[in-house]
Amino acid sequence: MPPTIRKLTSRIGALVEGVDLAAPHNPSTITALRHAVNEHKAIVFDNVDLDNAAQERVAGWFGDLTTAHPNVPAADGTTNVLAVDGETSKANEWHTDVTFVLNPPQLTTLRSIVTTPYGGETLIANAAAAYRDLPEPLRALADSLRVVHTNQYDYARPSATTAQRQEYDRVFVSTPYETEHPLVRVHPLTGERGLFIGGFAKRIVGLSSSESAELLRIFQSYVTRPENILRWTWAPHQLLIFDNRITQHYGVDNYDDHPRRLNRVTVAGDVPVGVDGHRSEQLVGDASHYSTVLEVAA
Repeated sequence: MPPTIRKLTSRIGALVEGVDLAAPHNPSTITALRHAVNEHKAIVFDNVDLDNAAQERVAGWFGDLTTAHPNVPAADGTTNVLAVDGETSKANEWHTDVTFVLNPPQLTTLRSIVTTPYGGETLIANAAAAYRDLPEPLRALADSLRVVHTNQYDYARPSATTAQRQEYDRVFVSTPYETEHPLVRVHPLTGERGLFIGGFAKRIVGLSSSESAELLRIFQSYVTRPENILRWTWAPHQLLIFDNRITQHYGVDNYDDHPRRLNRVTVAGDVPVGVDGHRSEQLVGDASHYSTVLEVAA
């Protein structure tokens, strides 16, 4: 039986039922899941019984895995699992995962480990819908721009409030990375155009810092329109998979001091390509230890 796909909002998100994630590799099921990700950008599985190895195995259905992070160590006993833990860091800014490297992950998987009694939702935004919402003059401008992304937080990130978070931030920036990406990325599987910006975007090539900030603010406001967002409330035993090439996400810090942990596994991606066909360029750093490069047929 093919999976049952139920939309969660008109623009993003679907609940997938009828898939046994513990079952052996099934090409037809994987193809159906890939189509669901392409269409809905984020898919959710409820009542799953997965450990770290099983999450890695499911993520591997979509391609080679990255290591946990270019700088941050993997969760104990793993190579590919990053602990997204409120004790050490809070991802409460809009971002696309690891865009400061040449080939950011194509897919991100998040599995609920410790959920909160209230709050702690993950927001996911459809960057393709945001692009389609742009007025034509802004779309034409966006098509022509390139943006430098970096993991160096001196320009935007709020100061950490605990010693654990200060240490996490120190490790996060310990090796610097900078990459120049197109502001509009063409999705290699669907041909859709999406705004490729978010929290690691530092400046627009050829513009001053203040000009960059103003334009990025305008473009970002289209990404985070409520109509483009799935607000996912976590429960135990859930798996969320989203297309990191054409979404942004945000972990809402509204759960006080309650513990919250998700385990993240990401799938190696391709080098972004802009509307003009030009690929991204690494400016600082070498992340080849983190991820292989997915080659996508033209």
